[in-house]
Formats: sequence, C-alpha cells, structure tokens
Amino acid sequence: MTRFTFREGWHHTGDMGCLDEEGFLWFVGRRAEKELIKPGGENVYPVEVEKVVLQHPSIHEVAVIGVPDARFGEGIKAVCVLKPNMKISEQELIDFVGARIARFKKPGYVSFVDLLPKKEGGSIDRQKVKAIYGYAS
Repeated sequence: MTRFTFREGWHHTGDMGCLDEEGFLWFVGRRAEKELIKPGGENVYPVEVEKVVLQHPSIHEVAVIGVPDARFGEGIKAVCVLKPNMKISEQELIDFVGARIARFKKPGYVSFVDLLPKKEGGSIDRQKVKAIYGYAS
C-alpha cells in the first residue's frame, strides 16, 4: 500500500478536490475505494460490499453507503437496482452478502430503486445517493 500511496513524488490520499477560479483547492469527496463506513468501530469499505452484492444474479447496480444507526453509530445500506423481471427481498440480499464476507460487513439496510443518480461520465454519483437515501430503513 505504501508504494501505491507514495508515488511519483506525491502522497495519494484518495481525496478528490477541485481548484476554483482563484486557485483555491476545495475538497469534493473521496474515491470510492477509499471511502469508509465505521459500524461499531469496524472499518468497512463500501466497494468491498458492493462487489459481493453484485454477485447476486438479481442485482444490476448498487451503491453502498453509511447511514445513521442507533445501535452501531453508523450502519451499512445497499441501494440497489434490480435486473429486469428479477425479485429478491431485503433479507434475502442481506443473508446472501453475510454468507460471503464478514458478517459485520453485511448491509443492515437495503433499498431497491429504479435507478441510481449518475455523474456526467456515467459513474454513480455517491454524494447524491447519500443525499437521497442516506437514512436507515
């Protein structure tokens, strides 16, 4: 990890920013593979959970986000788009993921939606997903 993080004379943190017209640098988010959810003090990378969710044959797309959780402080939520004519319950998906990775990494919450917000380049807009679906249940 160190060789990847410190390369070409730069420290690559995974933070993303932009420069405004006056040359000020503004933080705009984290790369998906650097985001972190901390349920009960554990470290969970959303991209790891997303890879497992996408293994289910009913799932077309997913964004995993952290949401407020009364028990753990922060919970894991999978916001999913199903493939056409496919069905799965929230609990079936939670059980599917829990059988494939550490149980503390499985989503405690699942929402099925028709589409996920996208950026201009076609990638999922994680900030909009958080703004729209960033609540437990």
